[in-house]
Amino acid sequence: MMRNYLKSFDLLTDEEVETFVQMTRPKSLKKGDFFVKEGTTSNEIAFVVSGTLRSFYYSSNSDEITYCLTFANSFMTAYSSLILGTPTNENIEALTDVELLVITKDQLRSLESSSVNALRFSKLMAEHEYIKLEQRIFLLQKETAETRYQDLVRNHPAYIQSVPLVHLASYLGISQRHLSRIRKAKSH
Repeated sequence: MMRNYLKSFDLLTDEEVETFVQMTRPKSLKKGDFFVKEGTTSNEIAFVVSGTLRSFYYSSNSDEITYCLTFANSFMTAYSSLILGTPTNENIEALTDVELLVITKDQLRSLESSSVNALRFSKLMAEHEYIKLEQRIFLLQKETAETRYQDLVRNHPAYIQSVPLVHLASYLGISQRHLSRIRKAKSH
């Protein structure tokens, strides 16, 4: 799965893909386990082979705010912590049992220094993350809750089916009660 994902970008040679894959190690998380916890420094990037992760932080009044949901065939880490080498404010929790392939920051830097293609790939991944973040901010600030929900149904149906409502509502920036009203109105 990871091999095909890396090849799909058409940047890395077959040898570079194999080197990347060989550097990873498998890691399993049980539902409720954490890949990253607030206050720690992220030094690993994970490729999600199977399962669902959510990234969340605590608001000033200690509410959990889910801001990212990640499914199989995606990379995941606490990006700002990884880049800056500082403790993170976020938590990355397994919503289901999760299978990961993990590579360390040092291993990734080693790949980047030995291959221009690996450096290009890292740059492309950073650009993708930036664009996703920008689109999410625009959606949250520009659109109504109903539009955000419809966007989720249209573009990410897996979220609707596999993520508990409490986390889905938080991800959409609305109360669970408001989400229930929207879902009820859309089903009629």
